[in-house]
Amino acid sequence: MGEFRKAKNMEFPRSVRIGHDKILESGEICSDLQFTGPGAIITGSSTYKAAGRTVEELVADEGHEVHVIETDAATSENVDDATEICGECGCRFIMAVGGGSKIDIAKIVASRLDVPFVSIPTSVSHDGVASDRASLKTDNGAKSVLAASPMGIIADSAIINKAPYRYLAAGCADVISNLTALMDWEFAVRMRNEEYSSSGYYISKFAADNIIESAGLIKPHFEESVWMVMRPIIASGVSMCIAGSSRPTSGSEHMFSHALDLLHPGSALHGEQCGLGTMMMMKLHGGDWKMVRDALARIGAPTTAAALGIPDQHVIDALVAAKDIRKDRFTILGDWGLTEKAAENLARSTGVI
Repeated sequence: MGEFRKAKNMEFPRSVRIGHDKILESGEICSDLQFTGPGAIITGSSTYKAAGRTVEELVADEGHEVHVIETDAATSENVDDATEICGECGCRFIMAVGGGSKIDIAKIVASRLDVPFVSIPTSVSHDGVASDRASLKTDNGAKSVLAASPMGIIADSAIINKAPYRYLAAGCADVISNLTALMDWEFAVRMRNEEYSSSGYYISKFAADNIIESAGLIKPHFEESVWMVMRPIIASGVSMCIAGSSRPTSGSEHMFSHALDLLHPGSALHGEQCGLGTMMMMKLHGGDWKMVRDALARIGAPTTAAALGIPDQHVIDALVAAKDIRKDRFTILGDWGLTEKAAENLARSTGVI
């Protein structure tokens, strides 16, 4: 036998704080993680008012100089601007305060500058809170890039509960979509001998199963719902760190969502689109797509194109185009994809259109 040469790097959050008023520990977590020197807060105008100002004051009270960077979507331009500002200020750590786009920007900036960052979500519309993957908006749609994993996470359930419930439901749908991502992964292992991580697989499966089992208890304006949802959302993100790729949480259902974004931008939230994609891809796999539909419905996530607010044809268009979104990712769509008629039949048979 030859010399064993396999090696792998994995980074995980060192401090995870979930619950009511945990935002008040923003300064404390900086000390616990032994941050030194000046830091930056990457946030948005509304999220700064909701939580960023509080974080700024608490971190400053710990003796750190704080630079606030208000930004918008996770585009290359905004990432470049934030990187330049952080570099000029000599920032030694970053606090990301906001939704997915602010956290994605912070992940990439932290990776470029090789500094730690803390993820402080004000809403959770997808499972990127704890992962080492960032979604970057480009002219060719969303692009998943390897970035930094958060060193710490503060998920204040009271703050997240104030966000529109639609975001929390979308985050649940994104985690439920792990089910078809995992089926695609198993398919790729069988057909293409793709690399596999049993730990990443089972943590992702746990997260999805946990959301489905709790579906009847996840309700609007109920802070305990945030408490129940945050743990599987963080576990879902960690599964990517373990696997070293987004395989445990992203398959054909995500390709459908990204195709929808590319062809018809601004259709709906990422997690909502993945929920519909999961119903249809589960049907292609021969799995229990009705179970997925029922769980989404109990949570209050959309299960039809009409509920998503998009025309039926947009769903068909995205199903046909999905196979071309990631040529490097083998899924149930294969290299062949769906014809327009097959896509229409699939969408109709699952009640999506």
